[in-house]
Amino acid sequence: MTSMDDIRNKVRLLEHGVDHVHSSAFPGNYPGYDDDWSKEKFERNFKIQIIHITNEVKRHTGIGMDLDYIDEMEFDMIGIDAAIANAIRRILIAEVPSMAIEKVHIYNNTSIIQDEVLAHRLGLVPIKADPRLFEYAQPGAEDEGTEEDTLEFRLKVKCTKNPAARDSTDPDQMYRDHKITTKYFEWLPKGNQEHLGNIGPVRDNILLAKMRPGQELDLRLFCVKGVGKDHTKFSPVATASYRLLPSIELLRPVEGADADKLQRCFSPGVIGLTTGKKGKKKAFVADARRDTISREVFRHEELKDAVKLERMRDHFIFSVESVGALRPEVLVVEAIKVLQAKCHTLLQELEEQTQPAAS
Repeated sequence: MTSMDDIRNKVRLLEHGVDHVHSSAFPGNYPGYDDDWSKEKFERNFKIQIIHITNEVKRHTGIGMDLDYIDEMEFDMIGIDAAIANAIRRILIAEVPSMAIEKVHIYNNTSIIQDEVLAHRLGLVPIKADPRLFEYAQPGAEDEGTEEDTLEFRLKVKCTKNPAARDSTDPDQMYRDHKITTKYFEWLPKGNQEHLGNIGPVRDNILLAKMRPGQELDLRLFCVKGVGKDHTKFSPVATASYRLLPSIELLRPVEGADADKLQRCFSPGVIGLTTGKKGKKKAFVADARRDTISREVFRHEELKDAVKLERMRDHFIFSVESVGALRPEVLVVEAIKVLQAKCHTLLQELEEQTQPAAS
């Protein structure tokens, strides 16, 4: 028998569907429950718990141990409705500003990559610059921008032969400057921009083009401030997602071979095994958070009635990975500021609409 609290607070996962999906926590819906939308109640129930922040890790690429930098954050947001959680996610993706290459002046391009393809690649290079220090470029402004709204880079490189590697067949030894990466970006500060610090691509090993002797590039790049809803190159996050906290309950003891089978039905670490009184293996829920809710257990007739799968309706596990310009914890704060500004704008417009017209 499902209790009223479970219906209100949890989403139930069934074999062929999902139950209790609709939010019903609004005033007067259930007699005897305090569903008042008061600020005091929200502040009392709302929590943010940071699980981990990763700034750099080593990854195995298949060739060797390469140092790869990742700005990633996982945190729990508890005590809010799905609409608010999704608003924060969408704002992170589409409305928190960042800097990106908007214009490319091509003076020479003798590589095999067409001008428009090269310009598109350059536009997708993440730029390490704090967008809060810049203004939005105004429509119709001068082409090269100003120090308040534009960053300028030069990319000028020519591929040549390496005389010392006559007998080699390795392009890395045969040619000089044949792999054009973001390390060739040269920042050209405008006005008083020198005080901004180290400005440039977030990585210096992003491959842009490959050339052969005699080929060269001579470009000027102009970065402006923008948001992801205008173009994805302005999105400051690589990923921004959330999921509901899983809740797993064993409805009866699961022992012996069934315990092993139950463990294999879930992600590693979700179901643990212990030794019962009679020496048999016995299953228990070790860490429900690790579960991905695959519902594999429902494929087994002997196990489908032993497990109750649910998700907490107001507990969201967020994962935010920054492209590198701003730290993920900063991006989350900026997203909440954008949401606050939207709320203030809406309240102001409602107040203006409800004011009596002047006689």
